[in-house]
Amino acid sequence: MINITTFLDANACRLNKPIYYSVDRNMKYTSKEILSIVSEIGRTLKNEYNIKKQDRVLIYLENIPEYLFSLLAIWRIGAVAIPTNRIYTINEINYFIDDADAKLIITDEQLPDVDIAQYIIPVMDEYRNADVLEAENTQWDDLCQLQYTSGTTGKPKGAMLTHGNWFSAIQNECDILKMTHESVLFCIYPMAHVGISWAIASLRAGALTITKNNYTFDEYLDIIYENRVTNATGMPPVIHSIVSNPQKVQNKLYSVKSIITGGGPLHKELWKKFYKKYGIPILNAYGASETIVVGTGTIIRPEDYAFADRFESVGHPVCFSEVKIVDPQDETKTLPQNENGEIALRGPSIAQGYWMRPQQTKETYTDDGWFLTGDIGYLDDDNRLFITDRKKDMIIMSGWKIYPTEVEEELLKYPAVSEIAVFSLDHEHRGEIPVAAVIWKDGIDDTEGLLEYARKNLARYKIPREIFTTDTLPRVNGWKLLRKDLKEKYSNI
Repeated sequence: MINITTFLDANACRLNKPIYYSVDRNMKYTSKEILSIVSEIGRTLKNEYNIKKQDRVLIYLENIPEYLFSLLAIWRIGAVAIPTNRIYTINEINYFIDDADAKLIITDEQLPDVDIAQYIIPVMDEYRNADVLEAENTQWDDLCQLQYTSGTTGKPKGAMLTHGNWFSAIQNECDILKMTHESVLFCIYPMAHVGISWAIASLRAGALTITKNNYTFDEYLDIIYENRVTNATGMPPVIHSIVSNPQKVQNKLYSVKSIITGGGPLHKELWKKFYKKYGIPILNAYGASETIVVGTGTIIRPEDYAFADRFESVGHPVCFSEVKIVDPQDETKTLPQNENGEIALRGPSIAQGYWMRPQQTKETYTDDGWFLTGDIGYLDDDNRLFITDRKKDMIIMSGWKIYPTEVEEELLKYPAVSEIAVFSLDHEHRGEIPVAAVIWKDGIDDTEGLLEYARKNLARYKIPREIFTTDTLPRVNGWKLLRKDLKEKYSNI
């Protein structure tokens, strides 16, 4: 048995201290209280909604304690969690429900136009002393989560993550952070994102984990300062804000021993400025939804800094993990050091494949266990990984992954659009932003109408930040879109 929620049972026996602090609720929870709340949610799922082992349950909440408790409760009873972000539209939610054949959605308000049973979850603070529900007997390869992600074509697909995958990820992240019972982690990753693994690893270590739903930069600094945070999370835009606002930062990072980043490229000049100014090691991580961040991946650690003065690498593999560079046209051919190719990862946190998509699984996961990331990079003479490009056209804005084809398919439904191409432009604060070039039907510009349609049918982060009107789109042989050409054309406008 390896039900990953049993770390709560172990911690409840030996730790009588807060391990989770919700800033929004101004409430702290001990391991024993979390175990009781998780047990009560699990009981409700089983007894009132008849959720059985391996049933799929979707979570649609803000980043509140009940999100984290629900995720753990679903795992506790051996069901399969489908984490979704509250900013998704009902159309997007219905897609996940249909694709996964989900049995229940956990939310906090009645959702119209959702054809599925709904558990309107209450604030669970009154269940701090509920009886403990025994963990379901689950095995290493039992599914516990469908983490929806996308490719450059088609709809989002569910990466199949298991109890064993999560066990490995949690152990590796505890090791990376070197956390103790005295540590304090501030996790800003959305709970629908696999980045929540850092928070779960912190809970497992018995450290104090802090979350907040929405925050300003000033609040981010105040939370770190007032709670003596030792391990912070901060995607590249946060690092940029810290470097750009030294008058606000002052001594507010005095307790921080390391800061985790990832989810997008951290430009070397920004990284270098941060480290030279504050002397705080950035744990520059590389992984994916399919690997539970660095469950199987690479990272720069504090001890690497004597050899990381280029401020470009994402480091060495974590424990039990492997990385190699393969020919993008032939994954059976491993490339030598310092030669660019597709990054492949292998290790214990690699997903089992994509839910109900055998062909895409075959294209991405090799028979001998390698996950083909779609990213381009190289290994240097000391086997440190450097990422140089992306094979896919995916856009990463402030850690959010945006897939151009998915956005294009939706926006092409708008009657005034004849052709559309979604691509990225570099952005100093957000890393990249999505924009679109449009050919209008009858040559009549309807940008405002298109944006209004996008706001109704796409999550906010997917909406193009600018719309460019054009007469033609660059293509190879009249069909393959050249997004790179569009990016070059509009970068200086």
